[in-house]
Amino acid sequence: MALVPECVQSLRDDGVVCWPLTEPESIDLITGRRAHGGTPAAQEAASAVGECVRGLKRDRRPTGWRPTPLVSWPGAPTHRRSRPPAVTAGRPERALGAGVPSGTTLREVLAQDEDGVLRLLLAPAGQDDVVVKGVIIGVEDAAGPYDGHLVLAVGARPDDVSAPDVVREAARRGAVAVVLRDGGEDGVPGPVLDAARRAGIALLSRAEWAEWGDTLELVRFALALGAVGSQDSLAQGAAGGGLGMLAAVVARYCRASITVEDTQFRVLAHSATSADADGLRLSTILGGRVPEWRVAELRRSGLLRTLWTSRDVIHRPADENDPERLIVAIRSGGEVLGSIWAAADGDRLSPDAAQALRRAAEVAVPYLLQHRLRGSTSRRRQAHALRGLLLGEGDHDSHMWSLELSPDMPCAVVVAERDRASGPTAERSLQALALQAAAYRPTARVWRESDRLTVLLPVPDADERDAPNLARELASLAAAMPDAPAVWVGAGAPATAPSGAADSYDEALLIVRALREREARAAGPGHSGPIHLRPGHSGPGHSGPGHFGAAPAAADRHEPLRHAGPGDLTSTVAVLRVLDAIRPLWERHGGPVHDMIAADLAAGGDLVRSLTAYLDAAGDMSRAARRLVLHPNTLRYRLRRVRERFGIDLDDPDTRLVVTLAVRLAETGPPHREGRERF
Repeated sequence: MALVPECVQSLRDDGVVCWPLTEPESIDLITGRRAHGGTPAAQEAASAVGECVRGLKRDRRPTGWRPTPLVSWPGAPTHRRSRPPAVTAGRPERALGAGVPSGTTLREVLAQDEDGVLRLLLAPAGQDDVVVKGVIIGVEDAAGPYDGHLVLAVGARPDDVSAPDVVREAARRGAVAVVLRDGGEDGVPGPVLDAARRAGIALLSRAEWAEWGDTLELVRFALALGAVGSQDSLAQGAAGGGLGMLAAVVARYCRASITVEDTQFRVLAHSATSADADGLRLSTILGGRVPEWRVAELRRSGLLRTLWTSRDVIHRPADENDPERLIVAIRSGGEVLGSIWAAADGDRLSPDAAQALRRAAEVAVPYLLQHRLRGSTSRRRQAHALRGLLLGEGDHDSHMWSLELSPDMPCAVVVAERDRASGPTAERSLQALALQAAAYRPTARVWRESDRLTVLLPVPDADERDAPNLARELASLAAAMPDAPAVWVGAGAPATAPSGAADSYDEALLIVRALREREARAAGPGHSGPIHLRPGHSGPGHSGPGHFGAAPAAADRHEPLRHAGPGDLTSTVAVLRVLDAIRPLWERHGGPVHDMIAADLAAGGDLVRSLTAYLDAAGDMSRAARRLVLHPNTLRYRLRRVRERFGIDLDDPDTRLVVTLAVRLAETGPPHREGRERF
């Protein structure tokens, strides 16, 4: 994996130790060894590396640190020490790590791709059996070799005119395969396939829903699995049943109870629990993670710092209610993936326990990488499927399968949109709403955007009140959070099947826009931010509760309307539909009204605000002037300027209709569909 200054900075930002680079270098994804390479041409390589190594820990070894057979930590208790298990001298037994792996082939990499991250497009005869030695990110300018490496063409799209040259250059420098982005409905162009066929190099494409970080993790997992081998009992046990079987085998070797945990102290696997197991182990297994108080205690004692910085087994003596324990970190190069804990429940640890635990940490590496890969690819695939359903893109059947939705399950969409704000409070508001949606119905699917939360809500009984009820709960939660930005929540009508979710999504977005614009118009012309209405006032044209009886009626009239369901704001939603339909026509044509709007907006928008107030007041000059906080004569003067300067006669009904539509178009702006713009 080639590293250049941009990539090195990305690695450092993610807390990874980097060697000083005096010339282009690369670091092996598995071993952390340096090797010569070139410089990637694409800036995208830096972000791809950063994503791949996000969450890695900085190695903070104290000065003069040296590995020891068994490690204690600064805060280790000094009373009631038990004798550490003996470490077998000499060569390790063949049963624990004598296998010599022969390398991982491209065919084996693809065989480990359970989620379909990669798709093989072309493989010349025998090319799929070539050993993969590592990964190159981007096509580099330097002339270094790519011998045995998989090239991720992060800077090139399949339809780029330079794509065939990228393939030919990778083949010339000895790469075994090139991975391109997904070609979409058109697939990979013929010239690219021809270039790969003539150069004798394998060609793969990355799934549309996947990211380059997923591809890196997949290759990393496959190479780590090949490096472990399968010649000893621990590796064979893990190959037969993953981390669970590995924990069981290690438990027999160590005569101990075993737990395998990730860096967040969540239990990934554990051995059988004996009748003599301590209460802490039982609560950890039943709760699925180490209790918070225990993590804090280990942090204060210094054990966690020692664990994350040591590369050997740590011995924790028995202490009152805690049995004797051995702990070892699971590492892949410089990255800590998790840890293995061995507790002596009612028996002495075996003499070879430390040796078995060291080997178990090596064997566990690919399985922790696989666990992380499965989690990220599952989330990304579901997010891609949810976007596809909501935006009406892609194959609906595939999307429903990915989301585990029945094809005939009625669904409704709820959209929560916050006022554009930054800071931790604004971010936490959407996080809290997402948790509330999941608690409301565990089968709900959530899509997070920058300022928007979208919930696809299965409605088993096709109950029309279900989505508005969730909208009310989300709005109430948002209003209860101190210092949080304003949040508007809209619920679309239920669709008879997930394939119709796009219509419910469109309606929910329109309802959110209607809520925001009614609130802004109630605050006065030209206002675009959240407002607080006067007691007993709910904005102009408020028509009272809709037929669901939940959204518009609020017990406290001090608060503006912030949630609504289908049918609650029918007039405002209908106006928005009309405005969206005529906007392209309006923007293509000119005329006096068009010129007046453009000139006034460039000058500050006083005429547009005055016209808005005048038209909203149905021509009542005094009422419009009060709303603008102007003298009526000032308003008359502004309207007279409209006639004199632009030749616009507001007494003409057709002209008045055009002006009304024009000022509403200027106020509302185009619909914001972040999803469609991004995807």
